[in-house]
Amino acid sequence: MGYRIGAAKNMIYSNFAQLYDDLMEPAIYEEWEQFIARLTGKKDMTILDLACGTGRMAVKLAQEGYTVTGVDLSDEMLALADQRAHSQKLTIPLLQANMTDLSELAQFDMVISCLDSLCYLQNPQELKRVFLQVAQHLPAGGLFVFDVISPYQTDKIYPGYTYSYTNDEQAFTWESYSGEQRHSVIHDLNFFVEDKKTKQYERFTEIHHERTYEADYYLKLLLESGFYKAKVFGNFGREEIKEQTTRFFFVCHKK
Repeated sequence: MGYRIGAAKNMIYSNFAQLYDDLMEPAIYEEWEQFIARLTGKKDMTILDLACGTGRMAVKLAQEGYTVTGVDLSDEMLALADQRAHSQKLTIPLLQANMTDLSELAQFDMVISCLDSLCYLQNPQELKRVFLQVAQHLPAGGLFVFDVISPYQTDKIYPGYTYSYTNDEQAFTWESYSGEQRHSVIHDLNFFVEDKKTKQYERFTEIHHERTYEADYYLKLLLESGFYKAKVFGNFGREEIKEQTTRFFFVCHKK
């Protein structure tokens, strides 16, 4: 499960971007790349990675032969993405923008948004605004693929959820509890990072809010936004969704 932000209005990563990046599991990006490959069947495509974060997905897709552009609201995330691209000797355009306003961007064959970035949007109006923006930057038949956490995840799994991670230099705790809005959750993240000089640990805290909706509501907004065909799946497109599906994967075609 992801805890990347870097996308929604007023919800950007701070100086802890590198810490988040260290905690993300590489396997999820491999799953996403295989998912995209199954959908497209070809590599000569332009892809916009919406809320690209530290660039792991963008770099992986570029290494596979896709032409990728990354967009994120967080300059800290984009700085890490730029470092990652250069370390792999790749040139990837990385642009700072809010996903609710993509007016300065060109068209792409495909737009993706990974790791529930859309769940950091504050309300349905912002969500639909993003869908409309994406549709405007796709050609007829263009693909929009994204994932979000499900109401089962926010309502049943996350409340009371705890996670901790420790190594020789830092410690991390994650606690989740229900938000005030329906199908919303609040994540309380705490980092304890060692100061190399003093050998003391400094604590950093961030509060993250996520919100999701029923699958049918996403489909309704997508159809209203110009996607003539939109389907939802579980497990990276391999399964139909069920009552206990924790993450929805949407595959949408523009009219």
